[in-house]
Amino acid sequence: MSALGCVVLALAALALFALGAVLGHAGARRQHENPAGPGTPVERATFHTLHTASLAAPPLRAGLTPDTARKAARRLRPLLGTVALALTDEESVLAWDGVGDHHRAGTEAHLAHVLRTGRAQTFALSCGNDTCPVRWGVLAPLGVDGRAPGTLAAFGDEESAVMVRAAAEVARWVSVQLELAELDRARSGVIEAEIRALRAQISPHFVYNSLASIASFVRTDPERARELLLEFADFTRYSFRRGGDFTTLAEELRSIEQYLELARARFGRRLEVTLRIAPEVLPVTLPFLCLQPLVENALKHGLEESADRGRVTIVAEDEGTEARVVIEDNGVGMDPQRLRDLLRGRGGPSAGIGLSNVDMRLRQVYGDDHGLVIETGVGAGTKITVRIPKFRPGIVP
Repeated sequence: MSALGCVVLALAALALFALGAVLGHAGARRQHENPAGPGTPVERATFHTLHTASLAAPPLRAGLTPDTARKAARRLRPLLGTVALALTDEESVLAWDGVGDHHRAGTEAHLAHVLRTGRAQTFALSCGNDTCPVRWGVLAPLGVDGRAPGTLAAFGDEESAVMVRAAAEVARWVSVQLELAELDRARSGVIEAEIRALRAQISPHFVYNSLASIASFVRTDPERARELLLEFADFTRYSFRRGGDFTTLAEELRSIEQYLELARARFGRRLEVTLRIAPEVLPVTLPFLCLQPLVENALKHGLEESADRGRVTIVAEDEGTEARVVIEDNGVGMDPQRLRDLLRGRGGPSAGIGLSNVDMRLRQVYGDDHGLVIETGVGAGTKITVRIPKFRPGIVP
């Protein structure tokens, strides 16, 4: 998780504890006559607060829309114990939970001031219905990345300083969830951009050379040309597929085999490929186009830049809770300082983005201890090791 993500989560925890402190005394009074259950009354009230907040979080993580606001408001109102609660955007009420829905217009009249000042505001509400319990409200602004996308409104029959503080704390907690939603969208956008960049990096020379190799077999070996054309079609279909940030190791290796088959058609006996794959790791999920750029790098430095016979070895092994993948070549290798520059994205336009892209995505998904491990030296070939956790919540192909 990024440093910003950790800070945001810390803010969420602080907001929840503050909210628990505000509502703890009320919870203790409610449970005074029913002491059953674990912990003190204050502890039980805190557990209830945390549980209710956890139910409201998932809708908000999808952003602030009428549907997510409706689902969240249904959970947040019992948290505050108000007769009504509303979530708004910058112009109107998105969702109203509880009684007094006819006060929407009166609430919306105060939105502009709250959003402009960034401060909570209390206001009285008049009503011709004598039985309506909504006589007073508080609007607390939501904050996401320095802007106010909306407000949280709480309503009661009389003004309450405790309710003002509680509404402000809940608004801060809602803001944290919306901030996390923004981070999720930003992360997805970055990953999509990185995958598009990898697709764009697929060498035009490789495409041209593959088609040229296929063409060379058309007259001499039509069946071989047909097989290669099918391999080329499957490889490009996988590489340019839409949807899904993740794939399985089996699918990624299948695409790599197609890539190497097309390379063999060009280089013939100059290319020697060894694959040792443990069947039990084939279902493991990993980021899409995570290994293919590493094999392309091995082929480039193992054969295209060397006059010797090129050897590329791919090993995938089971190591308990992880799958270990090693891609090794006997090519020209590189200076360690140049490697560090490549991983930092400072290798220059001609260096490509494959290594740094894959390293960054692995770290984003699995943490910094799962980046690429690269062993190389000038004239010593290159060995790249990738460790992929077998199970990670939220990661599906």
